[in-house]
Amino acid sequence: MAAKNDATVLAFEKKLVPSDGYLYGTTWDDRSKPKPLGLTPKSVRGTISNRLKPALQNDPLKLNAEVEKPNLQTVDACALAEDQDTLKLSFTLKVLGGVDKPSASNGPNFNAVYPGVAQAYIEQEGFAELAKRYAVNIANARYLWRNRVGAEKIEVVVDTGDGDALVFDAKQFSLRDFNADTPDLQKLAGKIADALCGRLPYLLISVEAYALIGKAQEVYPSEELILGNGKGDKSKILYAVNGTAALHSQKIGNALRTIDTWYPGHDDGTVGIGPIAIEPYGAVTNLGKAFRTPKDKADFYTLFDRFALGEALASKEQEHYVMAVLVRGGVFGQSGKD
Repeated sequence: MAAKNDATVLAFEKKLVPSDGYLYGTTWDDRSKPKPLGLTPKSVRGTISNRLKPALQNDPLKLNAEVEKPNLQTVDACALAEDQDTLKLSFTLKVLGGVDKPSASNGPNFNAVYPGVAQAYIEQEGFAELAKRYAVNIANARYLWRNRVGAEKIEVVVDTGDGDALVFDAKQFSLRDFNADTPDLQKLAGKIADALCGRLPYLLISVEAYALIGKAQEVYPSEELILGNGKGDKSKILYAVNGTAALHSQKIGNALRTIDTWYPGHDDGTVGIGPIAIEPYGAVTNLGKAFRTPKDKADFYTLFDRFALGEALASKEQEHYVMAVLVRGGVFGQSGKD
């Protein structure tokens, strides 16, 4: 009988630690004096555009009365100045090792077996595949999210701390696959792999992404999720740090770990959405769907309980996925009750 994962308390610290991303305005031809972008409140009068109840749809008088109601809103907005045509996003990324050591674990069986399993993966794979995918997501500027759409040019400048800037043309890297291979990409991926394996004590990467979007064009910081009635008079509140518009570190982290092309349905073409973020159940919230379920035996917990205790998985891709979730970090304990 195979050993059981007996860790009821189990947690791993995240190994990719991004900062918030700060937004600046500048020009494509002269980037020497970027200026922090602030938020501007706007009061607008919109129209009623939501789906109406059948009783209103079928009664012209009621429909006209409903449509004539003003839809008054106060929202936050953010845009480049009239003399700026380029958005600059700046953030740092710390890469740590130690994935073979949980931050908390109380399972004797797990503690005896898992470190050897993780070390075997490190020796055999060296995090090469995961590191390359993280590097591609840095190079392709996926973390710009909506700001990436419609940009004429995007350039990413990466500093890994050794004095040589790595420069990437983000448009040359696909958002759909990880087949790119350039000397600078290999160098960046190698540094990330060394940090994840523990060959470097840690790695601090500075990233600057420049997107040519046009003078005075609107840009899109993160939107705050305000719980309860905390919005006040505003219907949309954007994120800013000390007055500078910004992207949440969680949003940048989600982009960097959007590397999962191993979920069921991806390779056979039945699911056409491309890579998804590394999550225990393959959750994509904007689609309202989980792509890795216990029913398919493709979720993290089903695979991890086998892999962590030395059982071979069906493919290297499943191992990559399990280790990517551990790099993501989280609390993975279970109930002690049967």
